[in-house]
Amino acid sequence: MSVRLIVRTVSELCITVGVVIILFVSYVLFWTGVTADSAMNDQIEQLQRQWSQAAVGATAAPGGSSPKKPAPYVPGRPFALMYIPRLGFTWNKPVLEDTAVDTLKKGLGHYAGTAQLGQEGNFAVAGHRRTYGDPFKDFPTLRPGDAVVLTDGTTWFTYRIDKGPYKTVPTDIEVIDPVPRKSGYQDPGRYLTLTTCDPEWGHSHRLIVWAHLDSTQPVEAGKPAALRR
Repeated sequence: MSVRLIVRTVSELCITVGVVIILFVSYVLFWTGVTADSAMNDQIEQLQRQWSQAAVGATAAPGGSSPKKPAPYVPGRPFALMYIPRLGFTWNKPVLEDTAVDTLKKGLGHYAGTAQLGQEGNFAVAGHRRTYGDPFKDFPTLRPGDAVVLTDGTTWFTYRIDKGPYKTVPTDIEVIDPVPRKSGYQDPGRYLTLTTCDPEWGHSHRLIVWAHLDSTQPVEAGKPAALRR
């Protein structure tokens, strides 16, 4: 085999590898975001239809009913919307049950086994830092005092961040305990934990913020103060 043929073959291989790398990077940076945005919009529309139907049913029911504990969440299904003003007043993401790979492609994932929204214990939620819509891309900008607002279609829940972003390792599962030891909380309460990967394009560590339930109000009362400009 001549040197010229070897050089040509190596050059063609390099070009092929370069094209594959470019296509992969384009997929990671662009296409996963497109598919995730579409999936998240589908989840939000699903929630809105569900809430509209529930509102019609509640109006039709004579006398209404008293508030009660939420029904168990269904794995892979949305049950709430989250708003974080610090990440932008247009930032809102669906929250689905469990943190499976496919679930986190469609929104944020609630850690199964942790508290339900607004209930006593630790309502813990995970989200991608990068890829699949980059929901928590700006996670490091979160600060104590920031609001994290959620709704289940009947109630607004406003949490206030107390600590974070705190950096730890993936094996540190105590961060989602009912009373997380490193959060600074001493007694049982109604807490929120948010988790994402660190560094931005890696997963060797986790970033954590902890918050407490600050207030609630029915959706009929309008948006909470944290979401009003």
